[in-house]
Amino acid sequence: MSEGDDRQGTLAALRERDFARYAAARFMATLAWQMLGVAVGWQVYALTNDPLALGFVGLAQFLPFIALVLPAGQLADRADRRVVLMVAYATEGLSAAALLAFTSSGSTHVWPIYAAMVLLGSGRAFWMPAGQAITPSLVPTALFPSAIAINSTLFQTAVIGGPALGGLLYLAGPHIVYGTSLVMFGCVIALIATIRPRRAQGAETVGSREVWEGLRYVLRHRILLGAISLDLFAVLFGGATALLPMVAADVLKVGPAGLGVLRSAPAVGAALTAGALALTPVHRHVGRWLFAGVALFGVATVVFGLSRSLPLSLAALALLGAGDMLSVYVRHMLVQLETPDAIRGRVSAVNSMFIGASNELGEFESGVTARWLSLVPAIVLGGIATLVVCVTFMRVFPEMRKMDRFPEPKL
Repeated sequence: MSEGDDRQGTLAALRERDFARYAAARFMATLAWQMLGVAVGWQVYALTNDPLALGFVGLAQFLPFIALVLPAGQLADRADRRVVLMVAYATEGLSAAALLAFTSSGSTHVWPIYAAMVLLGSGRAFWMPAGQAITPSLVPTALFPSAIAINSTLFQTAVIGGPALGGLLYLAGPHIVYGTSLVMFGCVIALIATIRPRRAQGAETVGSREVWEGLRYVLRHRILLGAISLDLFAVLFGGATALLPMVAADVLKVGPAGLGVLRSAPAVGAALTAGALALTPVHRHVGRWLFAGVALFGVATVVFGLSRSLPLSLAALALLGAGDMLSVYVRHMLVQLETPDAIRGRVSAVNSMFIGASNELGEFESGVTARWLSLVPAIVLGGIATLVVCVTFMRVFPEMRKMDRFPEPKL
């Protein structure tokens, strides 16, 4: 069989027109998010010199996200998912525009940045479930593993390049970062507009009272519940990346460009792992791989917290990203394959809710802990807590630990 005819090839999903355009849009949006993350983190710490202020950046995104994500999942099962994505990215574009306006005004108040983060969290509440739910409909079922691997590789590539690019652009001023991100969100919307309409199968059966159906579905399926909640608690306590502005400024003393490199390091490890998974997907011992990824994440967090060397810190962050990518890959496969299309938006919303809680709420937890205990103990104890979570879940969810293969997809 020739390479062009091999439907199971690593890049086979890119032959699907709509998926290729969606993947390109998602890549560009991720670049914009990462650039914003570097600029906002450095600007907030420069204005306040307070780790708790960095925590509030995460909290400002988390509160609107957690309030909106379940209704957003229902909307993803009722409306054209493509349109939901366009509106969500437009909201995030407004966030970049607000940051640009704030910076151009010369204000030294930090609350407008938090207001812009509320917009960013609101947009994320809608694109996460719609984006997760739309992907399986963009490719044939046989190409879904290829689509996940490609999305993961592009995502991690953007996470590598975005912070480094954001850090370099920040040297010319934060307004340059925010203006570039705004242009990128405009390009993202234009790309998604060219995708054919995508509605869920059976969308007409969804009623307003079914907004909680995704949560009920997850609670009834222990494998899903275990995989999603494992990520929640592991990342919640191991949120070292939220404190990178402090590490860059106070420990390693590398400035905003160095912060960009530090933020890129986890994505280097994740991208290499995603590339390996694209070439050799996980087929056996699925549960073991999931827990191995979480354990690696915890160990790497401890090493990063103890490090005083830039090379060692970069290596630890790369291993942290590798562990995270492995667990994300397994969890994402489980969520998509275990969920029928008619409810996929609402289940993806629950998954997004747990991810949002682990990321943004984890940033807040890290800021609070650093304020109480100081920087190094906060990071090290977070990594130890992640390892405790890993061991606990292995005992509480033995069926997940013993899981050998991924389930057959539900239609």
